[in-house]
Amino acid sequence: MLSGKDYENMPLEQLVAEEKKLKSRKITASVFIGFMFGVAIYGAVHGLFLIPVLLMILAFKIGHSDAQYRKNIREELERRGAVPQE
Repeated sequence: MLSGKDYENMPLEQLVAEEKKLKSRKITASVFIGFMFGVAIYGAVHGLFLIPVLLMILAFKIGHSDAQYRKNIREELERRGAVPQE
């Protein structure tokens, strides 16, 4: 997603825009993760072991990477002293 970007060299306006994009993506990711949990529960109930395990790992990776990107942007904004109001 955004792993290749260097937040220290980005202008302040672009950092704020990236943070807003990630906030809007947070809802979509949450819905997708919820769907994967539903499929995982369905697979577990119907005796499929591999599908729930793979979907839980995928959901964790998606949630963790999005949280890390938001944290990196927030830290850079705080370092610059320009944390926008929520």
